[in-house]
Parts: sequence; C-alpha cells; structure tokens
Amino acid sequence: MAYLFPAIISFGIVYALVPLIRRTALRIGFVDAPTKRKIHSSPIPLMGGIALYLGCMIAIYAFDGASARFAAVCTGGTLLVATGLLDDWYKVKGKEFPVWPRLVVYIVVSAVPAWFGIQIIGVTNVAGQGMLLFPVWLSWIATMAWVFGITNMINFIDGVDGLASGIVTISSFTLLIAAIFKEQHGTAILAAALAGACLAFLAFNFYPARIFMGDAGAVFLGYTLAVLAIDGSFKSATVISTLVPVFAIGVPIMDSVIVMTRRLWSGKGLHRADKLHTHHTLMSWGLTQTQTVSFLYLIGMLFSMLSIILLLVIG
Repeated sequence: MAYLFPAIISFGIVYALVPLIRRTALRIGFVDAPTKRKIHSSPIPLMGGIALYLGCMIAIYAFDGASARFAAVCTGGTLLVATGLLDDWYKVKGKEFPVWPRLVVYIVVSAVPAWFGIQIIGVTNVAGQGMLLFPVWLSWIATMAWVFGITNMINFIDGVDGLASGIVTISSFTLLIAAIFKEQHGTAILAAALAGACLAFLAFNFYPARIFMGDAGAVFLGYTLAVLAIDGSFKSATVISTLVPVFAIGVPIMDSVIVMTRRLWSGKGLHRADKLHTHHTLMSWGLTQTQTVSFLYLIGMLFSMLSIILLLVIG
C-alpha cells in the first residue's frame, strides 16, 4: 500500500504538466508533422518526454532520496532526455540528427548504472546456493548491453499512439510486484514512480494522441526500465530467474528480435527506420491503431503473467 504514494505523486505531476507542455510545444512549433512514414494526419506536440522525466525524478527523490537508483536514473536520464530533445528538434525542422553522436551518448549512458553500483554481477545456481560472480569487465559489459538494448527497444516500439507508454506501464507494474515479493523497498519505489508517470501520460497519448513523448521520452523510459530490472530482478538472480525481467519486458524484446532478424535477412542496416515492426505489420493486416495497441497490450500482459508465475515458482 505504501508504494501507491510514489505512483500517485508521479501520476499527478505528469497529469498536471502535460497540458502546459502541450500548449508550449504548439506555441513554439515543437510538433511532429505528418510524413509518408507517419500515421497521424495533423501536427502533434512532441515534448511529452519532459513531463515523464520530471514526474519520475521528483517522485523517486521524494521517496527514495539521493540513492544510487536516483543518481543513476537522474544522470543517465538527463543525458538521454537532452539528446532526445535535440534529436526531436532536428525532426521538427525536417532534418536528421547524426547517428554517431547519439550512439556515443547511448554507450556512455549505458555504463552509468554500473558506475553507481547497479550492475549484473553474476548468477546463483538454481537452488540459490553459491554464486558465480562475473569478472568486473564482464559485469560491466553485461550491464551496458542490457541497458543499451532496452533503451533502444522502447524507442523502437514508440510508433503507435499509446503503445510505448502502455507497455512500460505493464512492465513496470510487473517489476513492482517482483520487487514487493522480494522485499526490495527502493526498487519498488522506482517501479511505482515509473508506472504512475506512464499511466498519466497514457491518458493523453492513447489514440487519438494529443501529445507524443518523442525520442526524449522513449529513451528515458527505456533506460529507466532497464535500470529498474537490474536493480530488482537481476540481483542475485539464478539462471532461471533471469527470465523474470525478460518476460516482464517481453513485447519490446520480441519486437526487436523480429525486426533485427528481418533487417538482417533483407540486407538492410540495423539502424535504418522502416515499417518492419510488429505494430506496422498488424496494421498492414487491417487492424486499427486501437486494435493494434490493445492486442500488444494483451501480449504484454501474458508475458507479465509468465514473469509473475515464474517468480512464484522459483520463490
């Protein structure tokens, strides 16, 4: 019950900020204009990530103080939001922000959690007795690979109204249950704050969307979700229990595996934008935006149920 408060605070902040940010974005022209690749037909404000960032940061600090979790999310999240806003501004102007500066920032940020001691340090055996500790270099590489991957995966699925914010809501709520089950107080606060912020944003972002989170919001959510999973489910994880966070974040992982496989098969660049994502495929089959998002929510909930069942089975 205590974890309702971080969720309520982050929800309230985001819900209050979005209308203000939306008006500001419209006034200064910070909008996502329709193109051949876009499915919306009118300009949509593109600064929603700021509300998500502020809602999470304030709620986490209010209930968890200057913890390693707050430091990691604040440091990496700030860099990602700043880079994302610059990338979004380039898009507003009809330009493409260079790939390499973004890649460098993403790589640097992926090391931030490990710098603050939030890292994948090893696995225990199935019985929970004895732990295989990773060498320092492997611990850093595993942590960076996970953070880099999840950060970009959430960005990849942010292509239909309400999809990214809804999926992160489901994933963070699942990881909240896991944290409560494991009595991880600080991790539960982070999960609750993230879930509350995303749920509030979803009220404005579900079809027809009145605001987009932009790259700034998508990479921030992905990064925070990745840190949350490491701080919680990956702590002293057994080989089997590593599937808990994987299932909890199942939809973006599934989508990325499918897309990367199809891009490799077709000989396209892995970073090139296209319409090979799951939501594009579902809509090409005739589903509406609402039907597409609802179907992927259902898949996300099924993954989450698997995650929770696995958690209960392995204890």
